[in-house]
Amino acid sequence: MRKLLHIILVVGSVYTVPAQEINLFNGKDLDGWTNHGSEQWYVEKGELICESGPKGEYGYLSTNTHYDDFELTLSFKQEADGNSGVFFRSTFEGTKVTGWQVEVAPPKKHTGGIYESYGRGWLIKPEGEKDSALKMGQWNTMRIKAVGNTVTTWLNGVEMVRLEDEKIGQGKGAIALQIHDGGGIKVRWKDIKLLPITND
Repeated sequence: MRKLLHIILVVGSVYTVPAQEINLFNGKDLDGWTNHGSEQWYVEKGELICESGPKGEYGYLSTNTHYDDFELTLSFKQEADGNSGVFFRSTFEGTKVTGWQVEVAPPKKHTGGIYESYGRGWLIKPEGEKDSALKMGQWNTMRIKAVGNTVTTWLNGVEMVRLEDEKIGQGKGAIALQIHDGGGIKVRWKDIKLLPITND
């Protein structure tokens, strides 16, 4: 009996409750997000839309909460130009962003690669043949996993890049969606879900 009780206590001591998945977009409004810039962000039929405004400048929509280690999944459909991106561990001063972007762009523009804004520029681009994973004008599923120094991206189930970078590992900040400057851009987003990763 004592042996059984000891086993129960040991098992109980190492058991942890799994992290709960977070819906970052509620499908109704922009609650939980902050708009940076003058570009258009709105909800239509359960989808989050970003669209160039009259000025055609950079625009960002960031989460009010910061996330360090996580696995993020989302779906996007590019209309018109479709040049956008998903930022992580990022902070904002107006429309100047400090952080890292997973590229969302038209074909042959390195969707799934990682770019450091106002810093080192391109850190890693997907191999050329992986560009075929992108379905321009259709719904695509992107997955981003960031744990410490390591970031991995997938597009429609295809691993696009895996990067080890100490500077990224030191980063803190929000998740954000981008609309590129230049005008004429429209992208639809949905199913934006984040699973926090902890070492507890």
